[in-house]
Amino acid sequence: MVTASPTSLRGRLSDNQLNFSAGPGALPESVLRQAQDAILEVPGQGLSVLGLSHRTPWFRDVVDEAEENIRQLLHLPAGFRVLFLQGGSSLQFGMIPQSLLRSPHDSADYLVTGYWSRRSIEDVAHFGQARVVWSGESQGYRRVPSAAELECDPRSVYLHYVSNETVEGVQFQQMPGRDDVPRICDMSSDFLSAPIDCDRYSLIYAHAQKNLGPAGVTVVLIRDDLLARCRRDVPTMLNFHNHVEARSIYNTPPVFAIYVLVLVTRWLRDEVGGLEAMQQCNQQKAECLSRVLDARPGFWRVHAEPGSRSVMNIAFRLPTPELERRFLEQALDEGLRGLEGHRSVGGLRVSLYNGVTLAAVECLAEFLRDFQARQDHPA
Repeated sequence: MVTASPTSLRGRLSDNQLNFSAGPGALPESVLRQAQDAILEVPGQGLSVLGLSHRTPWFRDVVDEAEENIRQLLHLPAGFRVLFLQGGSSLQFGMIPQSLLRSPHDSADYLVTGYWSRRSIEDVAHFGQARVVWSGESQGYRRVPSAAELECDPRSVYLHYVSNETVEGVQFQQMPGRDDVPRICDMSSDFLSAPIDCDRYSLIYAHAQKNLGPAGVTVVLIRDDLLARCRRDVPTMLNFHNHVEARSIYNTPPVFAIYVLVLVTRWLRDEVGGLEAMQQCNQQKAECLSRVLDARPGFWRVHAEPGSRSVMNIAFRLPTPELERRFLEQALDEGLRGLEGHRSVGGLRVSLYNGVTLAAVECLAEFLRDFQARQDHPA
């Protein structure tokens, strides 16, 4: 059987389609074309999206559509507010404990499964106590905990975890925690990649530069009963109540980022066919890549244990740093970009966000097979 070379596969795809970066990530081609047009002139507005005021009725409609599209895609239950904020997940790391911990004696439970969940604890000490229920640090953050390993405190103000760790490539397959303790989740790198049982969460947040659009906007879903518990005696820009009452236009928002988010949610709804279809596509992409990596585990050394492996980010190493350097150089020659591991751990990483097509992953998989073969049988 004759297979296509990575060069011939590469010829069918644009440079944007071969972006495997962990963030900002690849966006769908149709979204990029619409965003390109809008930079010159938004349909029906006569101005560039970069020059339209956030106080116009047009932008109010954009924000309202962004909210409605997210509600439809997630089948979001009544009683949730949808906010479009700034500051990324890093701002939420401080905004959440500041809003919910009312004294230095208040405690929140945290699961530490990788780089970003470790970072999420740093600001808690300013407002209360972070109780680490489970940490994977001693094992190199190679897996997430099982339900039997978690002893969550029913008196905790909330439980916080990161659903998908982009650096180490581990992801929760089952929802952790107790339903009688408010569950708060950073879903930055897998939000809208699959259906979510939103009713079991009190707060979900996700910055955009993975599956939602360009950097600049952070989506926050907050349930009314948790919002009622949020403090009002905090700085105005860090007050959830202010943003809810202003319907996400409390100050000048990132107009372009929210507009592109609307385009992405339309794409998910109209072209992909919803989150169930998106989940199936993402599983296909992950399986395509995993078949290559798992065929030679001594060569391709995947970081995460099988039961915790992420569908969105697959981190791996090669036998030597020199081989990794050669891999990255040859990948770049083929137009395959964004395959470097995070600066904190090095190695290699493939990110398979919604905007990455199955054809692009097949192209990458073919490159991996050819690269391996060249090492096995050097010229």
